Amino acid sequence: MLSPKRTKFRKQHRGRMKGISSRGSRICFGKYALQALDPAWITSRQIEAGRRAMTRNTRRDGKIWVRIFPDKSVTVKPIETRMGSGKGSPEYWVAVIKPGRILYEMGGIEENIAKKAISIVASKLPIRTQFIISG
Repeated sequence: MLSPKRTKFRKQHRGRMKGISSRGSRICFGKYALQALDPAWITSRQIEAGRRAMTRNTRRDGKIWVRIFPDKSVTVKPIETRMGSGKGSPEYWVAVIKPGRILYEMGGIEENIAKKAISIVASKLPIRTQFIISG
């Protein structure tokens, strides 16, 4: 799974996802892309599952770019713990996704193959997405 090598702080506040993505909303590398339409946290496991599905579907042709990285730690307190006694320990990592963000890009393959691969990836993610083509 993806996770940062080191961070300045171990634990972060949850924050809130307001507005649309100001960066990462244009296709930069490939010809086809998957764009988020909802705000969400996407875990490192979901990102990796999408990447694997994409490479498997394209039969390792073309090139794939993963445009998101999980750099926010999510803490979880143990089950049956009383209230108080501090914040829980970091359990997993998430990428904060706002609407309009490009999640994955593809290039060097035909449109129908890219569309099929990206639709499979979209089914593995917890948000609504759309397939876009650079033009």
